[in-house]
Amino acid sequence: MSKFGELIDAQVPVLIDFFTEWNEPSVAMNEVIKHVAAALGDKARVIKIDVDKNRELADALRVKGLPTLMIYKDGQMVWRQSGELDANTLISLVQEQI
Repeated sequence: MSKFGELIDAQVPVLIDFFTEWNEPSVAMNEVIKHVAAALGDKARVIKIDVDKNRELADALRVKGLPTLMIYKDGQMVWRQSGELDANTLISLVQEQI
């Protein structure tokens, strides 16, 4: 948990993708997340967190649907949504926080 605090306490917005390897929508988001990370470069941090390997964190954040996407700014959650989104929408949402 303390490591998560370090991850979200960044000078740039942090987009987090909670996923699993066995969930089809999560797998479908892989390419989208890669595209978003490439488009944002060093203006934001993009992190993927495997729910199966981080159950305690997922439970603490009440991650139920997959994928669950969150944007943090200055350590605070500013946006959250479960389900698939396209790259342009995600890029726009993160850019609003820059």
